Amino acid sequence: MIVVRGNSGSGKTSAARAVRAAYGRGLALVSQDTIRREVLRERDVPGGVNIGLIDTVVRYSLDHGYSVLLEGILTAGRYGTMLQALCRDHAGMSAFFYLDVSFPETLRRHDTRPQRLEFFPDQMREWYRERDLLPGRRETVIDEDSSLDATVQRLLCAAWPALARIDL
Repeated sequence: MIVVRGNSGSGKTSAARAVRAAYGRGLALVSQDTIRREVLRERDVPGGVNIGLIDTVVRYSLDHGYSVLLEGILTAGRYGTMLQALCRDHAGMSAFFYLDVSFPETLRRHDTRPQRLEFFPDQMREWYRERDLLPGRRETVIDEDSSLDATVQRLLCAAWPALARIDL
């Protein structure tokens, strides 16, 4: 199980999709945005229904033999307890990553995405949490200087060394 967290526009989804493409079948890609925004159409609120549904989808996928890559903003204050429980309960390897991207770089990256027309810098400023790390130093921090390819290689190497260093 891999968890990739970070602010909106930090590159989580791009990295997760590239990892999945490299991995192939057998990797469940669980996206907080898909569950929260598309399936439930829920705002990100404390105690939101999406937290339990994310937990259930991840556990179900793991229980049925899939590797899992969970990606999302997944703020520590709202999702930390669920993430800690997933890690504690998962018998296999778990790796947590945090994409640490400054707000100016976040805006630059956001300007290249289709979502640039859905939400704007003022909203992103409200959502932005600097170094929102989980307690216990469980996460590997990847800074904004890491290219997409380098980030993908780090994720692959941590979880599936045999897949690392493939041409992306």
